[in-house]
Amino acid sequence: MTDASGESAASSRVKVLLAEDQGMMRGALALLLGLEDDMEVVAQVSDGEAIVATALDARPDVALLDIELPGRSGLDAAAELRTVLPECRVLILTTFGRPGYLRRAMEAGASGFLVKDGPVEELAAAIRRVLAGERVIDPALAAAALSAGPNPLTTRERDVLTASADGATVADIATKLHLSESTVRNYLSSAIGKTSTRNRTEAARTARTNGWL
Repeated sequence: MTDASGESAASSRVKVLLAEDQGMMRGALALLLGLEDDMEVVAQVSDGEAIVATALDARPDVALLDIELPGRSGLDAAAELRTVLPECRVLILTTFGRPGYLRRAMEAGASGFLVKDGPVEELAAAIRRVLAGERVIDPALAAAALSAGPNPLTTRERDVLTASADGATVADIATKLHLSESTVRNYLSSAIGKTSTRNRTEAARTARTNGWL
């Protein structure tokens, strides 16, 4: 094979960015995808805050993002990528197959959503399909999302529930979110009612289970 043809083959490969905080999982994915003749892992990150800057530098065709990452979630990064690098397709790959996560991923502009327990051949096929303009969603998760219905919480209710983690007081939440304490109490009460729970701890747990936070 000549150098020219080698360069041509390399340039035709699908460039993939991996965002995964577990080193062993990230390494395994990079190795397995690298075995595909038409794919090349051009960047790897372990922190959500690094996704957008790395993507702007590496210019991947597809960004393969986990959801729960240090610093910033893959869903937030996906939404920004849609704005700053619209030609990059986003495929969410996560351990947590929660209906609310799927809805949020689609709202963020993701082209696909798969759980990590599938075979690598299925993942490689999904990467090719989203690059071709298709939307790829785990069938079981799609059915669950339809039956679960939309996220009942407003943005502020989600913010308050998230900030209430680790035993934060109403005063702590109010300071963090620049709200009055009475407003925080109102948001917490509303979130508890919408999740049909007894207190803010149960409300936060239910919201996370459904992927609403």
